[in-house]
Amino acid sequence: MASLGRSVGAIAAGIAGWVATSGCVPLGLTAAGVGMSSGVSHTLGGIVYKTFAAPQAKVQRATVATLRKMQIKVIETKREDNKELIMARAADRDIEIEIEALTPNTTRITVVAKKDGGLFRDSATATEIILQTEKLVGTG
Repeated sequence: MASLGRSVGAIAAGIAGWVATSGCVPLGLTAAGVGMSSGVSHTLGGIVYKTFAAPQAKVQRATVATLRKMQIKVIETKREDNKELIMARAADRDIEIEIEALTPNTTRITVVAKKDGGLFRDSATATEIILQTEKLVGTG
């Protein structure tokens, strides 16, 4: 009888764990599917990033051309060591883009689109900026 009680307890614990995490599974699978299919990675905080096998200058030019194509206004650009920082604005979104040279031919781009003063993150817009930049890096 004692083993039956342990089995029931183990099953109950398993069900409780499944119920507690079941809401996260679709989210995790969706994020993994999007990231794996496009090569773009996401964090839970709405930060979107990708590493390119291209020099920083090429990725930076493609990013600026993407913003122009999407009619997103560049507010400010600055350089810090091996990083180029671009601040932009579209409607009610503040967009921060960091373009970091990892090696002479490897560049990582990170995009964060903040809405409502930073309360919400718009990863769809950030992802589209990276996908459009990727097209231009590949052709330019």
